[in-house]
Amino acid sequence: MYARVLYQRLARFCHPSLAVYREVFWAQHRHRTVAVRNEEEGRDVLLLPQRADCNVGYTLQYNPSSYQYPQHDSGTSLSRVEVEEETDQTTLIPPFRQQINHYSVSSSRHLSSSKNTLLDLAFNRNSGGKKAGNASQYQTEALTPDIKGNPRAFQRCRPEYSAISLDLSQRPPPIQSKQAFLLLHKVTILKGSMEPSNVTDFLCKLGHLHHDQTPLVRGDTRFIMLLRYAVENLQYFTHTQLLEVLQSFVWLGLPSTHSMLGLYETEFALRAGEMTVHQLLLAADLWRSLRRSVPQYLERLFHCISLNLKQVGVPELVQLLYIMGEGRWCPKELVNPIEQLLIKYVEMLEPEEIGVVCLSLFKSQTSLSVGAVNRLVDKAVSVVKDMSDFALVNVLKLLRFSYLDHRAWLEAMEQEVPCRTPGMGVQGLMHIALACSALHYRNDHILLAIAERLPFLASHCRSKDSAKLLWAFGTLGVQPSQCPSLYPSLIEALRQRETEFQHYPEHLLTGLLGLAFVCKFPEDLLVLALSPEFVSLATRSKQLDLKKDLFTLDGTVALEFPHWTGPRLSRQLKEEVKEMLWNFAQSDVCKKYEVLEAESVLGELLGGEEFVKKRMIIPHTRSIDLEVHLDSTGKPVVLATNNLTSSLERSTPFSKCSAGWERISTGVTLTEDLLAQLTNNKKNKQLKPANLTPQRFPFRRMKPDEGGRLFSIDVELSDGLVESLTKPGSPSSASRDLPLPKGTPVKLAIQVSNRNHYCYRSQQLLGLHTMKRRQLELVGYRVVELPHWEWFPLLRRSRAEKLAYLHCKVFSRLE
Repeated sequence: MYARVLYQRLARFCHPSLAVYREVFWAQHRHRTVAVRNEEEGRDVLLLPQRADCNVGYTLQYNPSSYQYPQHDSGTSLSRVEVEEETDQTTLIPPFRQQINHYSVSSSRHLSSSKNTLLDLAFNRNSGGKKAGNASQYQTEALTPDIKGNPRAFQRCRPEYSAISLDLSQRPPPIQSKQAFLLLHKVTILKGSMEPSNVTDFLCKLGHLHHDQTPLVRGDTRFIMLLRYAVENLQYFTHTQLLEVLQSFVWLGLPSTHSMLGLYETEFALRAGEMTVHQLLLAADLWRSLRRSVPQYLERLFHCISLNLKQVGVPELVQLLYIMGEGRWCPKELVNPIEQLLIKYVEMLEPEEIGVVCLSLFKSQTSLSVGAVNRLVDKAVSVVKDMSDFALVNVLKLLRFSYLDHRAWLEAMEQEVPCRTPGMGVQGLMHIALACSALHYRNDHILLAIAERLPFLASHCRSKDSAKLLWAFGTLGVQPSQCPSLYPSLIEALRQRETEFQHYPEHLLTGLLGLAFVCKFPEDLLVLALSPEFVSLATRSKQLDLKKDLFTLDGTVALEFPHWTGPRLSRQLKEEVKEMLWNFAQSDVCKKYEVLEAESVLGELLGGEEFVKKRMIIPHTRSIDLEVHLDSTGKPVVLATNNLTSSLERSTPFSKCSAGWERISTGVTLTEDLLAQLTNNKKNKQLKPANLTPQRFPFRRMKPDEGGRLFSIDVELSDGLVESLTKPGSPSSASRDLPLPKGTPVKLAIQVSNRNHYCYRSQQLLGLHTMKRRQLELVGYRVVELPHWEWFPLLRRSRAEKLAYLHCKVFSRLE
C-alpha cells in the first residue's frame, strides 16, 4: 500500500500535465453538476467558449460572463398591471402571484381632478406609448386553485389563428425517453459538423418528449451542447427553421430566464423586416408562450405591422392586440390605425374576440375615442349571452379604464351577473365589484349577488382581492346590515394574509379605508397599519405614495375613536401631508369656477369676503369647504385668516362661463313667496308690509324635468328687487326674523359638490364623502350642500338668483 501511494505521488511529480488534466476534468465535472442543478431550479446557465466567429456581414461574440444568471432578468420582469390584471391565466401561471408596483395606474396614489376621484384606489397610469420597466418579484405561498378562464380561448374561434399562434393544448405526439437520448447521442457524434437542418430536426424531435420528462433532457450536457450549436448556426437558419426552433423551446419548457434567448430575440429583431405578417405574429406568440418579455422584438414587430396594415384582417388584428396586451405596450403611432381597424371589423368579432380585445386595450393602457369604445361595447351587448365569464369581466375592465358608463351594458350586467356568480371565482367577482366602484355604479342586484357568493370563497382571496372588494363595497355604501357575512369574511381573509403586507402595504390601507367608509374598524388591523414599523415600511416605498392614505386613516381614527390609545402618525408626517394636500387644492379644486362663484356670492351675501373662509376643515378627507360662522342672532361672524388661506390667491370669477357651461340645462327660477321671505320688502301690492314678520316658506325643489326647472312659479326680477337682494346688510336684516339655535354660534361647512361625489344617476354620496359628512358633524359643523343638479344650472343665471338661492341654503340651516 505504501509503495503504491509513493508511486502515485512520484508519478504526479514527474508528470505535472497529467495532474493538471485531472484538475480540469474535475472542474468540468463540477461545472456540469452545477449546470444540471441550475437547470432543475429553472436557472439554466449556458457557458460557451469565448471566441468570435467572423463572417461576412455578421458577427457573433461569445462572452461567458454575459451568460451568468442575473439577479433581475428583464426577460421575466412583469409590470404591476400584468400581475394585478392577469387574473385568469392558463395553468402555466402560478395561481397566486403578486409583485411590488413599479408601474404607476407615475407610481403613486393621487388626487384626480379630472375624474374627481379624490381617493383613487388605482395608481397613476403610464402613457400607452411607454414600455414597462422591471419590478422586484416576490413569491408567496400558493392558494387553492381558483376558477379561471383561458385568455387564449379566442384562438379557437377561427381556423386562421393556427398560422399565427401556437395551440398549447395540442402537444405533438410524444416519443419515448430512449429515443430522446439516442438523439442526444447523435449530437455527440456529429458535433461541429451539424448543419442548421440537423439542429432544427434534433430540437423539433426532442420537443415531442412528454412534458414530465423534459427536465431530464434539459439537464443533460449533450442538450446544452446542442443549444450551443444552435446558437452557432443562428444566422444560417431560414425564417421557418428559426420559428421551428423557437417552438421546440416552448414544448421543451425552456426557462424564460435562459440567457441564450436574448440572442434569439436579437436575431428575430434583425429579421423582422424580411418576415411576413403571419411569421411576425407567430414569433410574438411563441415568445409569449415562453413567458419572456421581448421589447426589442416587439418594437420591430409594431413598426413592420404599421407598414403592412392592408394585410391585417380580423384574426391578425385580434392577435396583434393580444400581443400588445401581454407586452403591456402599444406605440402611440399605432393607436389611430388600430382604432380605425376595430371600427371596420367590430361587427365581425366573435364574443371571445371582443373579450380579448377589451382586455388587451386595458392591459396596454391604450385609450381609444369614446365613440370607438362605445361601438365595441355595443357589439358586446348584442352577444353578451354567448360570452364567457372571462370575456364579460374584460369588457368591464375596459369600461373601468375608460371611465365610460355604457347604460345598455350596465343594464345587461344587472341580468347577467346574478346568474353567473355561483360559477365565478374570487378574482372575477373582484373585478366586477371594482368596475362598479370605478364607475360609481351602485346596483344592489349585482353587488348583493357578489356579496352572497364571496363568504364561501374567502379562503381563495389574496390580500389584493380582499382589499379591493372592501374598497368597492365601502365606496358604494353597501352597509354591513345588507350583507351580514361579507365584511367579517373579508376582514378575516385580510388577517390570514397579513404576511403579504410586508410586500404590499397598500393592500392593508385600501381595505381599512373601505371599511372606514361604512363605519367598520377592526382594531387589531388599525394598530398594525398605524404602527411605527408599518408606517416606516409604507413611507419608504418609491413606487407608491401611501402617505395620504395613512393620513386619512389616522385622521379617521382620531375622530371616530376619541379615546384611542393605539399608535398614531407623527406630527411631522401629518404636517407634511397636510401641506401637500393643501398645495394640490390650491392648484386644482380652489380654482374651479363653481367654487370661485360660490365663494364670491357668499361674500356678497354675508357682507364681505372676510365672512367666508375657503379651507380644508378636516384635511384628511382631502377636499375643501367654504366655512361660515353665524352668531346666535344669525349675524355672520368674521373668520380669522390663517396661513393657509392667506397664501391662497383669490382669482376673479370669470365674467362669462366657459363653453362647457353653455351646454348645461338651465331653468332655475324664483317664487314670489321666496322673494318675499328673502328680501323682507314689498313687491307691488302682493307682498306683506315690512313691519310684519314674514312667513317661512320652504325652498321647494322639484325633481328636475327635461328643461332643468327646479322651482315653481316664475317671477320677473325688478330693479328694486335686485337692489334689495344685493344691498350690503340685507341678509343679516332678513335673518333676524329667522328662528336661530340658542347658545353657541353655528358653524357651517358649505360644500360645492359635483356628480362624481355621487353614485351613478343617484343622489347617494360615495363612501369618502359620506364619511366626511359624518366626521364634520362629529367636530360640530352643520353641512350645507350645494348639489350639482341645483348649483351648476344657476351658474348661468343672474346674480340675484344666486344670492337668493344661497340665502335660502345658508339661513335655512339655522332652524
